[in-house]
Amino acid sequence: MRFSRVFYFPLKEDPKDAEVISHKLMVRASFIMRLSSGIYSWLPLGLKCIRKIENIIRDEMNKKGAQEILMPIVQPKELWTESKRWEKYGKELLRFRDRNERELCLAPTHEEVVTDIARREIRSYRDMPLILYQIHTKFRDEIRPRFGVMRAREFVMKDAYSFDRSEEDAEKSYAAMYDAYANIFRRCGLTFTVVEADTGEIGGSFSHEFMVLAETGEDIIFFCEKCGYSANHEKAEIGGNFKLSGKRGNYKKVLTPNKRKVEEVAEYLNVPKERILKTLLYKSEKGTFGVLIRGDREVNETKLKNLLNLDFVELLSGDEIERITGAPLGFSGPLGLSIPLYADKEVGQMEDFVVGGNEADTHILGVNVSDLEVRGFYDLRYAQIGDPCPRCEGSLLSKRGIEVGHIFKLGTKYSEAMNAKFLDRDGREKYIVMGCYGIGVGRTLAAAIEQKHDKNGMILPISIAPFEVTVLPINVTDSYSMEVAERVYTELIDAGVDALLDDRDERPGVKFKDCDLIGVPIRVTIGEKNLKEGYVEIKMRDSENTEKVKKEEVVRRVNEYVRKHKSN
Repeated sequence: MRFSRVFYFPLKEDPKDAEVISHKLMVRASFIMRLSSGIYSWLPLGLKCIRKIENIIRDEMNKKGAQEILMPIVQPKELWTESKRWEKYGKELLRFRDRNERELCLAPTHEEVVTDIARREIRSYRDMPLILYQIHTKFRDEIRPRFGVMRAREFVMKDAYSFDRSEEDAEKSYAAMYDAYANIFRRCGLTFTVVEADTGEIGGSFSHEFMVLAETGEDIIFFCEKCGYSANHEKAEIGGNFKLSGKRGNYKKVLTPNKRKVEEVAEYLNVPKERILKTLLYKSEKGTFGVLIRGDREVNETKLKNLLNLDFVELLSGDEIERITGAPLGFSGPLGLSIPLYADKEVGQMEDFVVGGNEADTHILGVNVSDLEVRGFYDLRYAQIGDPCPRCEGSLLSKRGIEVGHIFKLGTKYSEAMNAKFLDRDGREKYIVMGCYGIGVGRTLAAAIEQKHDKNGMILPISIAPFEVTVLPINVTDSYSMEVAERVYTELIDAGVDALLDDRDERPGVKFKDCDLIGVPIRVTIGEKNLKEGYVEIKMRDSENTEKVKKEEVVRRVNEYVRKHKSN
């Protein structure tokens, strides 16, 4: 490709709506263009990167025996009703009606459609194991699209689905996909880790996330250096053997006028926040209940939903709280409440703490665990640095990451709901055991940019960069420079190198800046002065050093660089 023909209109300034570096650089470098909130067009340079990622994905999936399909993005309500997700999925599912008043949705995922395919075609145990995958558009009506293509409403995903005869076989498919994912992200040149994760709206028995490590990552990963445990913020468990305090208190009421927040109560009563117990009141499809947690902690609602097997939880409004407790918001307490109470296990260690008095402007001092009536003590809070590891005697540390892949062991969640069965060896009907596996293709590119960039632009891995090398003649009006540049460019193309020839009549500084902005890993600079001595310069994007190479050797040397960096 000649740079003079590239669809490229760089911006000097960061777009005003961009919050993260990948969004800023992708817009500035003509990789993407915003159409609407959370909806982007992929322009030629960005799409080249996307296609390279897709090709790596296809190669690794095919190696594992997976077969590619393409499913519709428009899906009928009936399938989602069968899986019981039409209402459960929430407002992210974009529902609409066609001209015949049939209810449809834009696919945020494809479990329903692929299960329908499986139940129509899989009849016998001989038809499995089977893994089907696609690389296709998804739409999720995010309440707050942000971070460019990292949290867009419309996006491209690779989603795969495994079908097996037994749990044991399903775990083999899961392991195969785990291995494929590790190979994919390794070939994409990313530094990543794998963490335990919650199954969320997809469901299933367990799952893992593949997280690209980056200081600007939107997710928090907790890990233990001692045993290797790691999990995302939602899933991270808190270890430790917490013993319940047996102390009882002679508690007493005190006035706390207009002191509703933990910080206000702590300052007014001159006690640390750690000695204040929050009573949070929730509603769910199973009724109303309360959660008790230390004043300086936050309830992890994912853990709460999993503990109580709930589809949704929501904090009560001020009016609802007053009807139950008799007190306005900010004065709720556990004593005397007639609703079920669940306590975070850390509460079991607390002594002589402060709770709301269930009266306006009132709190109670000197309360102890033995004074409470709770259903039990559970891990209900978000982990923090220094918390005990749940697997060993170590402590948790944290780092930031970006989720690029997620794999789930679904079990029979969808096959039971949609009656997807097969005949086993003994002629008995059984439910197909499933797994599902997703990769955000655009997120993978954005994560690579977040992971490695500098003030000049992207520093992309050679396997997913828009071009592997730029041949950059300093002066295109010098006939000898252009003769050498054309020869080098042609020989690189003939050798299978994805090369770009910067044939523009621009100042050298402009050319260098553009090459750095779009993240081309290798630059071959052809200048008149060096040519007189028989040399050209090679510079790697991630290094400040340049190497002088004889012009006759430059193609061989670039080929060595390309092979070396693609194999790393």
